[in-house]
Amino acid sequence: MNFKVLFRSVIFLLMIFAVVYVGVNNTNSIDFSFPLLFSKNLHQPAVYIFFGIFAVGVLGGTLLTAGGGGRRGGGGKDK
Repeated sequence: MNFKVLFRSVIFLLMIFAVVYVGVNNTNSIDFSFPLLFSKNLHQPAVYIFFGIFAVGVLGGTLLTAGGGGRRGGGGKDK
């Protein structure tokens, strides 16, 4: 197994643990304001807000690091 993949998996699991830990210990409802998307404040349990922010970050990071898969440059032979 590639060490880089293992290291990224461990870091990802630590981030998930942090989100779960914060969610378990913050069960009160909070107000979340993001005027660009929501006209009213969201009033939800903290765990949903934390997980939503985490999920957006993970998806954004995945989209940024995922390669396009296209050919780069014009050199080389065709297969």
